[in-house]
Amino acid sequence: MLSKKAKYAINALVYLAKNKEDGPILIGTIADSENIPQKFLEAILLDLKNAGIVNSRRGRSGGYYLLKPPVEVNMADVMRLMDGPIAFLPCVTYKYYERCEECKDEETCGIRDVFLQVRNQTVNLLKDATLEEIINREVNLSNPGNEKE
Repeated sequence: MLSKKAKYAINALVYLAKNKEDGPILIGTIADSENIPQKFLEAILLDLKNAGIVNSRRGRSGGYYLLKPPVEVNMADVMRLMDGPIAFLPCVTYKYYERCEECKDEETCGIRDVFLQVRNQTVNLLKDATLEEIINREVNLSNPGNEKE
């Protein structure tokens, strides 16, 4: 299940992507608009800033803004940053691999093979789910006759 931290991060990123033309956006504005506790959002945005996804500017015209184009920010990266591994088993994770204690032979483990396939398909879907894709889907869902061919 997606944690609140990951969900809030995605909501904040979508908000920043939708409002990228407005320049830096104050944390309070994002928090109010997306119904995210401001203190929690501060920690999330700091993690996103340290990962090079957003940046901030101080001062009167300060706030947070996307550092990468919306097409380059995908849900697999955001979820790994906020929640760690995407896979259900430690032996099939990408960045957080651990051998299963009870496993006799990874090469012939049917359980591992099934969950590796699940992980691969899940990660591919999440990599395709960029901020741009999410915004496009929202537009299409709001205007059913407006789908792109």
